[in-house]
Amino acid sequence: MAGYSRHKDAPYAIVAEYGTPDEILKAANTLREAGYKKVESYTPFPVHGMDEAIGYKDQRIPWIVFMGGLTGAVLGFSLQYYTAVWDYPLNIGGRPLMSIPSMIPVTFECTILFASIGAVVGMLGMNMLPQPYHPIFNTPNFRRCSQDRFFLAVEVNDPKFDDVETKALLESTSPLNVAKVEG
Repeated sequence: MAGYSRHKDAPYAIVAEYGTPDEILKAANTLREAGYKKVESYTPFPVHGMDEAIGYKDQRIPWIVFMGGLTGAVLGFSLQYYTAVWDYPLNIGGRPLMSIPSMIPVTFECTILFASIGAVVGMLGMNMLPQPYHPIFNTPNFRRCSQDRFFLAVEVNDPKFDDVETKALLESTSPLNVAKVEG
């Protein structure tokens, strides 16, 4: 949902506010059992089991990091090989031009460098950051999300979403507050 070109008055989600991790986890499991797919949780710290509860199964970051590391290793080794064998060969005492043990440290460092750059760029891209505005910021009390409150949002583009039924289901999980958020 990059860009959020929705109209300001268009509905974005119904959001429930909870006071404890156990409450939000129980509510997320209830929503998953009811068949909701477009559910997001906003918590001040990681809640164990929340990934499974909201059905989050994205595994792209490990592959991005692996491919970044592999690219770094290949580029680091290739640069050293090219330099030692083709560009600036030093024939010292009849030894071979390519000495693999001397190339290991730089290859390792390039692997770590490219893997970490891949992790940072991948996370920024997947989290759509920087993003100075998001409709969830319009939720009442959302500023407390980084302190002591837990929020669960069901987006309007969920196939099972219905204003009345979704709000009733969220209210049945005993939240502190339920609000309809507009984009």
